[in-house]
Amino acid sequence: MKKTHPVQLNELQATAICGNDISSSCLYVSALTILYAGQYAWISLLIVALVLLFFRKIYGEVVGAIPLNGGAYNVLLNTTTKRMASFAATLTILSYMATAVISANEAMHYLHDLINGLNVTIATVVLLGIFMGLAILGIGESAMVAVVIFIIHLVTLFFLVLTAIWFVFNHGFETLNLNWNSSLTLGRNFSKAIYLGFAAGMLGISGFESSANFVEEQKAGVFRKTLRNMWVVVSFFNPLIALLAICILPLTVVGEHKEALLSFLGHTTAGNWLAILISVDATLVLSGAVLTSFVGVTGLAERITLDRILPNFFLKKNKRGSNYRIIITFFILCVSVLYATGGDLEALAGVYTFSFLAVMALFGTGNLLLKFKRRKLPRPERAKGFIVILAITMVAMAFIANINMNTDAFYTFLKYLVPAVLFFAIMLNRALIVKFLIEAFEHSYNPFRKWAIITRHYLNKLHKKISSQEFVFFTKGDNVAILNKVMQYVESNETTKKLKIVTVKKENENNELLIKDLTVLDRAYPAIDIEFIEIVGVFGPEIIDELSRKWNIPKNFMFIGSPGNRFSYRVAELGGVRLIM
Repeated sequence: MKKTHPVQLNELQATAICGNDISSSCLYVSALTILYAGQYAWISLLIVALVLLFFRKIYGEVVGAIPLNGGAYNVLLNTTTKRMASFAATLTILSYMATAVISANEAMHYLHDLINGLNVTIATVVLLGIFMGLAILGIGESAMVAVVIFIIHLVTLFFLVLTAIWFVFNHGFETLNLNWNSSLTLGRNFSKAIYLGFAAGMLGISGFESSANFVEEQKAGVFRKTLRNMWVVVSFFNPLIALLAICILPLTVVGEHKEALLSFLGHTTAGNWLAILISVDATLVLSGAVLTSFVGVTGLAERITLDRILPNFFLKKNKRGSNYRIIITFFILCVSVLYATGGDLEALAGVYTFSFLAVMALFGTGNLLLKFKRRKLPRPERAKGFIVILAITMVAMAFIANINMNTDAFYTFLKYLVPAVLFFAIMLNRALIVKFLIEAFEHSYNPFRKWAIITRHYLNKLHKKISSQEFVFFTKGDNVAILNKVMQYVESNETTKKLKIVTVKKENENNELLIKDLTVLDRAYPAIDIEFIEIVGVFGPEIIDELSRKWNIPKNFMFIGSPGNRFSYRVAELGGVRLIM
């Protein structure tokens, strides 16, 4: 199955799609951080910016080495097991689902302030439906809308910052002095206030992972620029707005207006016109975050479907090349979650918070595994090991602090996580489950014999279909120990009865030793039929394309070992071939 991406996003388009999500945090993260860190909130947000700087390198290295859709799922799939990768995918999808519902609901709350009598729940469903339709039209159309929203948002934030600075210039620093000497950090010492503010402020970088989930739709070199641009936006606006709020508003007032602090700040500094502008902007950019969720989850879901974690039903595309079945299913899930929670944003915020932080930690872990298992794999940049460990540690600290600050939200997160993990576990082990059901029907009682035979026949066909998928491993003439690890990986992670082991050789090259080794492995793994194939030529994308078409085997079911620096091609040029050694 050849995977094509006709639309290639430029820097502004790609930044806008993921930037609307992360930059929408400016609307709430200042108030949230001030509630926990008081007058030290801007320091906490600077620390958050430092952590995000670490993750710029982490993401840049991983996606530069393996530039395929999927984010944390992709790196773990190529460094660990499919089960661990599917866990990362579960967390990412939960995060996108919570993001879409929260952002849509919050956007309609802002719109409700402008339009009296608006039914927020129905309006939320309508907004989700609008962006479902936009996503179905295609990523190109989605990008144009995202760019408009992103530019309006940045202009609005600049207006707010300039009017706030002018206000401070004219009114002095009396409020700042009062706030700085305040004891409103609830008796906490400086370090504890900074720590709790940092944990709350980490929500301000949610959305940073989105760009990695649609990297294949971006032009070459754009991905790293999106990381830089997102970092610049949140590192500039979040600490600065928090500092300006402390200079202008008493800390007690911040708590009273935490739901719409920026609107109140705009009203205080420039009047009602700026407050209205910020409310309109909030409606737009939160809607843009909904679009980010649709785009990100589509790229991820397509990737995990190609890897047979989800049914092939979701691979169907329309004439515009959009995975409309994935998009419609995601819309249905979001609406069901909205009604199941009754629009309880605090419950959804727990899913949002812990899913996002867990995904960030898993991505950092994937970076370490990439360094250890794929040392020779070329990459445009490298994050130093101690920086990666420090970044993971700081994310873990934020995770633990959020549990302590909101234990109920953590339990809500688990309520969503456990069923999702069970679903993916069933999909990964469906061949074993089908086989178990076959055995169960074999022992059915006589009164149910006819029905059992019919059902058994259907299940046998289903099991045969699941197991009939062939896989390919391209070998350079590896020794028997490496080939044995390949067999162990396939046996543990894939459902198949046949593995083609292919070597691309020069004319008159002798592979007698390799043939002997494969004969031994064929006896050692009787459940998997090993077919050895020799091809004369030069290994590269052309041979992969040819064999994929000839054998009708998707490229993501083809494996290679980790290539070295002398390899002539980037992994992305191989069309989705997976690294397993």
